[in-house]
Formats: sequence, C-alpha cells, structure tokens
Amino acid sequence: MDAEGTKLGVKPLPEALHIAREEDLDLVEVAPQANPPVCRLMDYGKWKFDEAQRAKESRRRTTNVTVKEMKYRPKIGVGDFDTKTRQVARFLGEGHKVKITIMFRGREMSHPELGKKILDKIAEQVGTTAKVEAAPRLDGRNMVMVLAPDKRAQQPPRAQAAPPRRSREPDANGAGEAPEAAAAAAPASETQES
Repeated sequence: MDAEGTKLGVKPLPEALHIAREEDLDLVEVAPQANPPVCRLMDYGKWKFDEAQRAKESRRRTTNVTVKEMKYRPKIGVGDFDTKTRQVARFLGEGHKVKITIMFRGREMSHPELGKKILDKIAEQVGTTAKVEAAPRLDGRNMVMVLAPDKRAQQPPRAQAAPPRRSREPDANGAGEAPEAAAAAAPASETQES
C-alpha cells in the first residue's frame, strides 16, 4: 500500500524499497504473518509522533476515579454526621466513588437497622449528586454501601457551589432570620430615607 492507502500489488523487496526511497517514505511491514507479507509506504517518524500525541490526549482525558471511604458509627452525633456527609458530597462532586462503612461494636451488632437507617439518610442527603452503586449489606461487624457520582447531575467544578446551609425558621419575634432576609422583609418606607 502507498501513503494514500491504495494497493500497489505484490512487489519484490528491492522494488518496494526503491519505490519508498523515490517518494522519500519508509517501508513498514504491517502484517508479517500474511502470505505474502503486507507492507505500507509511510513517514514512520510522523506516524510515531501522531500515535504518541493520540496516546497523550487519551491519557489526559481519562479521569482517575478512586474509592474514598467514610466511616460512621451507629451512635454518631448530628454535628459529626453533617460534617462527614458534607465530605462525602465533596468527594462525589470531585468525581470519586465513596465507600460508606458503619462500624458496629458489641451489642450494636444486634441492631443493624440503626446502621441501615444512617446509610439511607446519607443516600437521601446526597441523592441529587450520587447514585447507590452497591446497596447496604452487612459484612462481618461492618455495614457497607458504595455511592458513585451521578454523571447526569454533575456540573462543571467551577459552577458547583458548596452545599446550601440550613436556615432556621424565624420564631414569633423574628429570631433565627438572616440579616438580609430581615432587611428584605422590612417595609420599603423604613429602608429608604429621603
């Protein structure tokens, strides 16, 4: 075959080398096991360079997905639960898989429903950005669940913001309201001074 891919037919080796030199190309054996062997006229240095560029591009495009692990206990406090769950959401946002482990000790083993409840609560909280890849299962003294990032819900990392903070509902006196919300709720005559 020549550089454009057209077949030149069966040629003896000296003639094929002569044709390659005339066109300033290399004679490259493509299929040595064929009878007769198949050779191609090409610029081998250019082909190697292009192949290296394609390999480099494919390596750059692949993302290295790692499995992060977050460990919980059945008697975890609300603050610790929120902190760990925010970390899980961050890992998922970065494109990592997350293995969530509930560690049981002693009598806690007789109440696996507590661990299942915690895992369900985690899956519910990160449900918009993740999907359950491996359902909760008891593995010795641990209960394990694997979450994977949901590609459809993923946003570019720059556009993705931190999870929204929980706000308290104001009581009768307005306590618990954010200052911006209080200013927005005030009548327009009080906010504008003429």
